[in-house]
Amino acid sequence: MATNSVSLHSLEYKNAATYWIAALFVIGNIALPQLCHLVPSGGPMLLPIYFFTLVAAYKYGWKVGVLTAVASPLVNSALFAMPAPAVLPAILTKSLLLAAAAGFAARKFRRVSLLLLLGVVLFYQVIGSAAEWALTGSLSAAMQDFRIGIPGMLLQIFGGYLFIKHLK
Repeated sequence: MATNSVSLHSLEYKNAATYWIAALFVIGNIALPQLCHLVPSGGPMLLPIYFFTLVAAYKYGWKVGVLTAVASPLVNSALFAMPAPAVLPAILTKSLLLAAAAGFAARKFRRVSLLLLLGVVLFYQVIGSAAEWALTGSLSAAMQDFRIGIPGMLLQIFGGYLFIKHLK
């Protein structure tokens, strides 16, 4: 697996740049799901709400990741009713797990690789699915990402790698 050094930007919540950068990633997490929903079952299959959360947290740290993770599903739900309010707790849980895992991996390893992104995606999906099962009581709902969301996970790993690698 190829690796590249990741230059972490230490952004704090008191820094206005943190909010500007997070806002850009939230816009990405609004636009990408709208594009994916043009494809039948595009949202559940491609998992677009997580893509820019991964990139934000990996490149700019967990604080930008958390802002992106929380704002993206809430804004999308408010504007487009997707995700539906009933699934917001599960999506917010997975988004926050993703932001934490991506921020941790970037800080600990100081590089990006396909293997690291695979670990991040598997972590948030496995732990997030267990949390979703606990929240909903439905194993079927909790396992949906593993049944039909594999293309989305692959998009996060490979697309996220390319995006992070080329983001200045």
